[in-house]
Amino acid sequence: MTGGSDMGPLDGLRVLDLSRILAGPTCTQLLGDLGAEIIKIENPKGGDDTRSWGPPFVPGKDGAPTDLSAYYLCANRNKLSVAVDISTAEGQETVRALARQSDIVIENFKPGGLAKYGLDAAALCAADPALIYCSISGYGQTGPNAHKPGYDLMAQGFGGIMSLTGEPDGQPMKVGVGIADVMCGMYAAVGILAALRHRDQTGQGQHIDLSLVDAQVAWLINEGTSYLTTGQRPIRRGNGHPNIAPYQVFATADGHVIVAVGNDGQFKRFCAFLALEALPEDDRFATNSARLNNREALVEALSPALASRSTAAVIEGLEGCGVPVGPVQTLDQVFASDQVAARKMTVTMPCDDAETGNVQLIGNPLKFSATPITYRHAPPHLGQDTAEVLARLKIKS
Repeated sequence: MTGGSDMGPLDGLRVLDLSRILAGPTCTQLLGDLGAEIIKIENPKGGDDTRSWGPPFVPGKDGAPTDLSAYYLCANRNKLSVAVDISTAEGQETVRALARQSDIVIENFKPGGLAKYGLDAAALCAADPALIYCSISGYGQTGPNAHKPGYDLMAQGFGGIMSLTGEPDGQPMKVGVGIADVMCGMYAAVGILAALRHRDQTGQGQHIDLSLVDAQVAWLINEGTSYLTTGQRPIRRGNGHPNIAPYQVFATADGHVIVAVGNDGQFKRFCAFLALEALPEDDRFATNSARLNNREALVEALSPALASRSTAAVIEGLEGCGVPVGPVQTLDQVFASDQVAARKMTVTMPCDDAETGNVQLIGNPLKFSATPITYRHAPPHLGQDTAEVLARLKIKS
């Protein structure tokens, strides 16, 4: 398959992206950053749902909002937008023609939603046995909930993470960003890369069935296995850690600070800095297990000493004695930090039209020594690449 002029590790692969919103687009943006060509199919009547998820929107030269919402920008760079109405026979044939020239198809329709158009995995994989077809849905292609729609918030609720998040006496709380969608997109990328490896060895493609809820359950991690080990339902602990203490946020004289004490040696140094040398000698706090069993008394003993010091003083002091510590930054502080700048975690990209100008995006965290991430295309306007892509691939529109 043809690729871009910039060589990335996935240069030469073509992905036909029938997904929208966040999980699928997160996956395909990552594959695009790695060098794959991403052809994003959008409904001519509005395109990806997230185009309208604003404000904020990127303004045009006249100051009016464009179809580039900030939400849409977060997961759609390095893609080409092709507007196709798949409800029509002509649109369906266009997608089939594109699939025949692609290595990967990814979609996030409800199970069975594409079968009526002849664009489901069974149809497209029968036409091309080497095709890798990835389906993302709320609950998966099987099971009693397969027919239900899925959104990030529902996955966080059904999958248990909301029961673990928030203050002990507060409401169950979702994570502040669409993390169930994002993690599902990450799993999708891993699955696709594994399927590519298998295809390279055997010539055989396959269908990948992935759900938001399955991905959410998978990343319950230690809290999930703690439940499976004990049969006891975990409780919400706010910023506290279920297995380590003290490992949480504390109030300071002028804000908050994160303290993450990972072992007994760090705890002794932490207490010495606070002039609380007696605490590690107290049987209630001498070991991590003891500290967990006496968490409330421990926090009560530590909090006044931390509240009497400034955030800067706590960070400087604990860094000086080798105790993990850090700030709780707001986003203006995050993006103004020297660390974010040094790691190139913001990217300015020019849009491909003269009306929009530049957009600022969050960078890709992967750092390759031989095949670096490339930023080739800013998130596209709806359908802006339709004519170019269909002409280049010799597909009649």
